[in-house]
Amino acid sequence: MTLILEPWHWFVVGVALMLCELILPAFAALWFGIAAIMVSLLLWLFPWMGLSVQLITWIILSILCTLLWFKFIKPLSVDKTKAGLPREATIGQIGMVIQTGLSHEQVKVRFPVPVLGADEWICRTMVPVAVGDRVSVIDILGNDLVIQPYRSINTIN
Repeated sequence: MTLILEPWHWFVVGVALMLCELILPAFAALWFGIAAIMVSLLLWLFPWMGLSVQLITWIILSILCTLLWFKFIKPLSVDKTKAGLPREATIGQIGMVIQTGLSHEQVKVRFPVPVLGADEWICRTMVPVAVGDRVSVIDILGNDLVIQPYRSINTIN
């Protein structure tokens, strides 16, 4: 008895694998399912494909889909902000003063990486700073960041 797979078999297997992703937290069955659906389409276009060619094609497409995910798509979904990090991760962040002269000894600071979800903050300062000065966060008071001029290790004697 010979096993003959039709395009709809591969499609059902692909959908079943993709639905398994709802249960499995590994995020791998999705790519196997997408590969199975691609084999389904290839088998529909080229009905003379044998079972071994179908299986090899599915394996190769599964590997390619998984590699493409890790190489191109997953890096785009990485959160590059500091949002949700504890207080200790915020203290020490370095930014640049972009506006001075605000009320109550406040200045506007831009950080290269968003801090607590925003890249610009109105900050409190205890010492005078000028536009373009590099500053570092030394404390958090309520909704305000407290800053001081940044001194690198090389400038401290």
